[in-house]
Amino acid sequence: MRGRRPGDLRLLAWLLPPTMGVLAVVEALSNERFDPTPVHLSVVAAWVPMGLVLARWRPAIGTVVVAAFYPVVILLDIPGPGGVGLISTLLAVGWAGFGEPVRRSRWALIAAMLIYAASDTMRAGFSWVNVFFPLIFVVGWWSGVLVQREQGRSRAFAEMAATLDAQREAVAHAAVIEERTRIAREIHDAVAHSVSIMTLQIGGLRSQLEDVLEHRPAEREVMLGLERLGRQSVEELRSLVGIMRKSGSESPTAPTPSLALAEQLIADVRAAGLPAQLRVEGVPTPLHQALDVSAYRVLQEALTNVLRHAPGGHAEVAIRYAADTVTIEVRDDGAGEATGEGAALPGSRADHPPGADRTGGHGLIGMRERTAIFGGTLQAAPRPEGGFAVTACFPIRRRWP
Repeated sequence: MRGRRPGDLRLLAWLLPPTMGVLAVVEALSNERFDPTPVHLSVVAAWVPMGLVLARWRPAIGTVVVAAFYPVVILLDIPGPGGVGLISTLLAVGWAGFGEPVRRSRWALIAAMLIYAASDTMRAGFSWVNVFFPLIFVVGWWSGVLVQREQGRSRAFAEMAATLDAQREAVAHAAVIEERTRIAREIHDAVAHSVSIMTLQIGGLRSQLEDVLEHRPAEREVMLGLERLGRQSVEELRSLVGIMRKSGSESPTAPTPSLALAEQLIADVRAAGLPAQLRVEGVPTPLHQALDVSAYRVLQEALTNVLRHAPGGHAEVAIRYAADTVTIEVRDDGAGEATGEGAALPGSRADHPPGADRTGGHGLIGMRERTAIFGGTLQAAPRPEGGFAVTACFPIRRRWP
């Protein structure tokens, strides 16, 4: 398993090598015994940054390279820079603990401790300080391991939340099917049966009164109409029962929410009275199930907010697939939010300050939590030209167990 490279630490990973290189040169030049030859300057300026850059992709190997700075400067008789080397090694060990499996990063830690202890012994002779001081690297390594475990727990919680969400959908769908089947059974066993009996009784009564009705054509026509209407009602009830039982016989497992169902969601929104257009940019990328569910829920909640707060308005939905992200944008024109001379409707978005949860509940909070748990971002704010815009961005190249 290769080291994970979380997006929120990418900037630090790229800025750290040149920063430490500059600090190493400054520390070396401040030492009066340092001889600024081209070779010495090259080693001081490039060795640690080179190891930190390597650690960006191979944390364990990069850690060993950074720690090897000590024996290299001893062999070349370079006086320091010790402080920058120590800090760089400590950071590299912590990065290895975070980005590598424990069994691999542990060997990088041991190698860094041995290299540091041996180098210090070569420079100043044996001392118990040389044995115990490298234990400081354990603190950095363990900090990285703890952060890695915390992110693992966050991913597990995200998986659990997606599973529970799918289970709730399945249970709700099964309950609807069960209720539909029960209603169909009641219609068939009670209503349809009773109407059938009444129709038969009307037919029997008409037969018994045939001699009387022969001289009363108006009453006979009424009896025939009632009999005909009864038969039609029985047929319609049986057709309705058939439709309900057919729906009830389908699989009780509801389809898992997914951005692949966005078109169906848009169609449902249009049926609810909201004109909406969907635009998909880029090539749709298969998403991790937990992320896919959360992205769909964010889209669903954003459209629900438009229905609730901008009735009669118009919505535009854009789903953009990029190499590393998928972005969902829902914009509305704000039509229907005001009545009369600009008076805000009760509960409309004009009643709330920017950034507030305009659902009156936990809509925006829920969307922010769904995006944040995957390292994404959510922006929700009024548009300058009127209306409201919600933009959710999810990273899609993170590693998952």
